[in-house]
Amino acid sequence: MLRTAAAVLFLLATPALAQAPQPMTAEAMWGLERVGDPDLSPDGRFAAVAITKFDVKENRGLSDIWLYPTAGGPPRQMTAHPANDSDPIISPDGRWLAFLSRRGDDKANQIYVMAIDGGEAVRVTNIAGGASAPKWFPDSNRIAFLTRVWTDLTSFEDQAKRQKEREDSKMTARTWDRGPIQHWDRWIDDRAVHVYITDRAGTAPTSPTRESGAGLDVRDPGAGSFDISPDGAEIAFVGDSGAPNRPNIDVFTVSVSGGPATNLTKPNLAGDFHPRYSPDGRFLAFAQRTIEGFYADRAKLMLRDRRTGAARELAPGWDRSAPSFVWTPDSTALFTAIDDAAASRIYRFDVRGGSPRAITAGEDFSSIALGSQALTMVGLRQSFSEPPTLVRIDPQSGRATELTTGNDQALSGLAMGKVESVTYKGANNADIQMWVIYPPGFDPTKKYPVFLILHGGPHNGITNAWTWRWNAHVFANWGYVVAWHNFHGSSGFGQAFTDSINPDWATFPYTDTLKAADWFKAQPWTDPDRMVAGGGSYGGYLASILLGREHPFKALIAHAAVFNSFTQIGNDGGGQKARHYEFWEEPAAFAARSPHTAAANFKTPTLVIHGQLDYRVPVNHGFELFNILQKKGVDSRLVYYPDENHWILKPQNSIHWYGEVKNWVSRYAAPGPR
Repeated sequence: MLRTAAAVLFLLATPALAQAPQPMTAEAMWGLERVGDPDLSPDGRFAAVAITKFDVKENRGLSDIWLYPTAGGPPRQMTAHPANDSDPIISPDGRWLAFLSRRGDDKANQIYVMAIDGGEAVRVTNIAGGASAPKWFPDSNRIAFLTRVWTDLTSFEDQAKRQKEREDSKMTARTWDRGPIQHWDRWIDDRAVHVYITDRAGTAPTSPTRESGAGLDVRDPGAGSFDISPDGAEIAFVGDSGAPNRPNIDVFTVSVSGGPATNLTKPNLAGDFHPRYSPDGRFLAFAQRTIEGFYADRAKLMLRDRRTGAARELAPGWDRSAPSFVWTPDSTALFTAIDDAAASRIYRFDVRGGSPRAITAGEDFSSIALGSQALTMVGLRQSFSEPPTLVRIDPQSGRATELTTGNDQALSGLAMGKVESVTYKGANNADIQMWVIYPPGFDPTKKYPVFLILHGGPHNGITNAWTWRWNAHVFANWGYVVAWHNFHGSSGFGQAFTDSINPDWATFPYTDTLKAADWFKAQPWTDPDRMVAGGGSYGGYLASILLGREHPFKALIAHAAVFNSFTQIGNDGGGQKARHYEFWEEPAAFAARSPHTAAANFKTPTLVIHGQLDYRVPVNHGFELFNILQKKGVDSRLVYYPDENHWILKPQNSIHWYGEVKNWVSRYAAPGPR
């Protein structure tokens, strides 16, 4: 009996006999909660977020709104409807919660409002085109929002009638007199986007922008597209004042009571965006780019004095981009999350000027929210090993305190390897930063295969952040050392580095990729005969460039690859004037950077993946690449998703995608150590 008791105590006290961590699989990843962007109560006591959980069997997610005390403690669930509830925003008096949902007979998202203290949610809009981006007025009664309307129709009843007529019509033609005609995965019709205003009682909405002579940018309108002045008398918004093939996004203002809009940034032909009023009403901050037609130009943080009309840049010459920001309650500073050398750090900009000050380091931070009455900050923290998590952030020290814990138990039971940042010499002997993710239980005395991921963009640097679509820990758990390298063109390393690959997208990133392979070959634990590479979008382009040139990889993956630069003119931005030259102006140079022109050299086994609804890189690219590989007798496989866009977003399709990638890389570079 004594021996039995001792054995029990031994079993309980022996860590080695505890349950071993389970592999980080695609299925396990889809079992994790996803935390949406937070909104903070005026007094900073609680944050509202949408939490999404996925049912893989049903192939859908379900989002509900929760309130989290910023001082810690259990959260309170605000909604539990079978519909998806999202975009929570708390009224300035802290008494009301507005959010978007599609309930009952709703044909599109509508605005619902409920008391913070609880009770039933009440629908306040009933618009055929749906409502988005709700924002409270200072009086905590009125709500501004965005919707799409036909400007020749005055009533929402007529809007609904026309929409139904078009949905029911057997004639399916679409016509345009000017672009754009598509955006990412949707067609742009002949409706315009405008700001409307209603109240908690659902009073018939009115629009201050309908007759202003300007409308919002139709491509991607959202909460960052407009703001309401602290006195509730004015709205600032972003609209396109450019020619049909040369968009020029400007910041406009208009009285809430209507009248003509004023263009504040007309002289600047590049993008101006994200207007934000200071709480004291004196300033209007906005972001400004100066290179026409270049989405990755440095976004300068501008400050316009509303009394004098003078605008100035905060931190002129600072070589980072500030595309969004929030004001402190006293109007003396702004906080923003900055893409900064492979990390998204929170910086503070003082209105008086001076150098911005970083208050965080290490993990990535985003989606910052500040209280309007107290300097309380919340945001999302993430890393390669932590999905986005709601945290309270000390505005002085940057210390973060976790608020959402819904993933903690699941993550504690999943195996994840070490993540480290390394630097090597790339093209032009420049320093290239690279993330390396090791498999769990990595043994440096053995030889491992390498999976090098080629990131998209190309001007989107890889920071220390979680990703659902190309999750490095899922790949590493298969038995690969996984890497993301921030090749020339990546954001966060200075504007010269970002712009260094224009208009030649191929040369420097190709060299940087070969140098990354060389770095791995120099490591004693790398098996140089088991190296594969792949990526999506621009990463697919770079994979296609590798396909036509010398490289050390045994297999490639080209997902949503820009394969033929000539036919890429059919994408959703193809109607815009090119920054450097069109193909008919410099045909030889244009052809040299198109992967398809090197088809004679194709010999590497390649997995081709594409979605039918991808209008950023139309599906013909995938078909062209696959057909050429087939004609040349190169081992290849086409994976086609008829219901996916530029990304694979549906749970079952995503799990299938990971399975296809695993089978492909395993065929040519067997996983695990040797």
